[in-house]
Amino acid sequence: MDTITTRELKERLAELQGQEVSLQGWIRNHRKQKNMGFIDFFDGTCFKNPQVVYDSSIVDFEKIQAFHVGSAVRVTGKVVPSYKDPETPEIQAAQITLEGDCPEDYPLQPKKHSLEFLREIAYLRPRTRLFQAVFRVRSVAAMAIHTYFQDRGYVYVHTPLITANDAEGAGNTFTVTTLPLGEKPDFSQDFFGKQTALAVSGQLEGETFAMAFSNIYTFGPTFRAENSNTKTHAAEFWMIEPEIAFCDLNRLMEIEEDFLKSIVKYVLDRCPDELKFLDGFTGGGLLEKLTALTESSFARVTHEEAITILRKAMENGTEFQFTPEYGGDTAKEHEKYLTEEYFHSPVLVYDWPKEIKSFYMYQNDDGKTVRGVDLLVPGAGELMGGSQREDRYEKLTGRMDELGISKETMDWYVNLRKYGGCTHAGFGMGFERLLIYLTGVENIRDVIPYFRTPMNCDF
Repeated sequence: MDTITTRELKERLAELQGQEVSLQGWIRNHRKQKNMGFIDFFDGTCFKNPQVVYDSSIVDFEKIQAFHVGSAVRVTGKVVPSYKDPETPEIQAAQITLEGDCPEDYPLQPKKHSLEFLREIAYLRPRTRLFQAVFRVRSVAAMAIHTYFQDRGYVYVHTPLITANDAEGAGNTFTVTTLPLGEKPDFSQDFFGKQTALAVSGQLEGETFAMAFSNIYTFGPTFRAENSNTKTHAAEFWMIEPEIAFCDLNRLMEIEEDFLKSIVKYVLDRCPDELKFLDGFTGGGLLEKLTALTESSFARVTHEEAITILRKAMENGTEFQFTPEYGGDTAKEHEKYLTEEYFHSPVLVYDWPKEIKSFYMYQNDDGKTVRGVDLLVPGAGELMGGSQREDRYEKLTGRMDELGISKETMDWYVNLRKYGGCTHAGFGMGFERLLIYLTGVENIRDVIPYFRTPMNCDF
């Protein structure tokens, strides 16, 4: 008899009713009675897993009753109707074979565990129902991203993880070196002959490919050495960064809206059981929030208009911890007000003050703002950041001079403006930030398999 997965069993449930099947997986819980037992069984291929029922007529009944939680088993038995849930199969076992035993001190006993405890045993937490749901959503969301871009003719570009440039100009990078520790480094003697670091972004290299393929995207790990212990910061995380040639800011905002709606709908369609569980785990409202996003129209407002709205709200009695300033960044509380109180929808805030944005953003004629855009969503705040890129040679090099960014080191990037340059734009979105939004799980440490944060590099 061929072994099938629980996913196949669920998909073919009507056909397999009354048939004998063979499954292999693990014991999540084992409830024993005098003459029978119930095993909560899972193999990771499906969120709704079958219950395995056996009675004293089974061969090796007493041995089976001694099987521990966490053990790997092979089950053969008949598919029977479940009285609890018609959509969830039940197996009346004829044979249960132990594949791999598990000791009684197995950490994942059937009781409630804190997220902090599960982070300490991150190599085991994928076996819990919560992380079965989270990491299934992560897998499906990744496929949704590739599907979106591939279906629209974008080329997937693998940008380097080791680089000699700091795309954001922030300086928060991890140095890559083979030089001995404890000495003043002479990077001319290092492996690459210059100072290098782990990449904070693939955007700049992505732009070079957009100037050849028109539409490209990157999707891979990036690194930032920010000594921050917030719920949304990690030293290693994944980024999605499309770059589109012959695209201005308005077209970019259309793409951002279409992209996010498509990804959310893809996950809603393919992870109904996982999202229903996560909705309950996070206290409700998750499914409603995601569905509402797919059906909403995104508001658009300039940074100046957004600040005016926020300041008028203060005049009318709304209290903010931080005063919204025309030349400054917005805070979480401002983003929450704009999306949840004022517009009741996602908001695209564009035309940002030049002084708080990156050097590569297109400079507006007012001399004060750039064609940057942040996408804010209800319940999460900023989810994407993008811009129309500066395609004028003199404007770009002038801004680099103002900020002390070397044109010689970045000549390959600057030269794009000389060698058949064109209007182009792109955005970046942190994958884990998207997953926080999709799952309702608030901490970045719980949506990435093995988190890398200050003082944490286990497993």
